[in-house]
Amino acid sequence: MLEVSGISKSFGGLKAVDGVSLDVQAGEIVALIGPNGAGKTTLFAALAGFHRPDAGRIVFDGRDIIGLPPHRICAAGMVRTFQITQPFAKITVRENIMVGAYLRIDDRSKARDRAEAVAAQVGMAAQLDRFGADLTVAGRKRLELARALATGPRLLLLDEVMAGLNPTEITEIVEVIRAIRASGVTILLIEHVMQAVTSLADRAYVLNQGRMIAEGTLAEIAGNPAVVEAYLGHGAAEVLRA
Repeated sequence: MLEVSGISKSFGGLKAVDGVSLDVQAGEIVALIGPNGAGKTTLFAALAGFHRPDAGRIVFDGRDIIGLPPHRICAAGMVRTFQITQPFAKITVRENIMVGAYLRIDDRSKARDRAEAVAAQVGMAAQLDRFGADLTVAGRKRLELARALATGPRLLLLDEVMAGLNPTEITEIVEVIRAIRASGVTILLIEHVMQAVTSLADRAYVLNQGRMIAEGTLAEIAGNPAVVEAYLGHGAAEVLRA
C-alpha cells in the first residue's frame, strides 16, 4: 500500500531525515518509533505532503505522490493526525468531525450522519454537542482521530495519539485503534507509549538521528543493540549484556 524509498529532508544544515525507506502493507498496523528528535514527525509531514522531500520516492497505491499537496493526498486515501491537537474551538464536536466528512460528502445532512457514526466509533457519541474548547486532553485526542477518520482514509497516519493520556485512557484508545483496523483501515503510527506499541503493532521501524536503524517484529527490535543504544545511550547494550 505504501512504499517509501530513500526519503531525505534537510532544514538548513540539519538533515532531519536521511535516506529513510519503509513499507506498509494493507491491513497492517506498523509502528514508527525512536527517541525524541529522531525525525519521525518530519517523515510523517513528508508522507502527508506538508514537506516536500529533497530526495526519494513515496508511492501510495502504486502512485508516486511526491509533490502532491496535503488535500490531494488526503483525497487519495492517506491522512495524518497531529501530535499537537487544534480543534475548532468555537464549534461543536459534531461540526468539527463534519469538517473531515465534507472531503467526500457535499450534503450537510449526510455529513452530519457520517460525523455521528465516526463519533460513536471513537467513543465520543455523548460529547457531540460539546464545543471543541471544552474538551479534555483525551477528548481532543479522540476528536483529532475522529476528524481524520471522517475523511474516509484507507491509510491512517497517527502521530502520538496517546501522548498525555493516563493508563485507562491509553487502554481505551488502543481498543479504538484495533476496531479501526478491523473496519479495514491500515495504520502507521508514531508512538512513545511502548505498552500501546506492543499491543497494537504487527511490526515496527526504529528511527534515530534521521536514519532508520532497525525494523522487524517488536521482539526482534527489543533485542537489537542499536535500538538499546539509541534509547539508553552509548555503551548501554554492552552493559545490559554483562
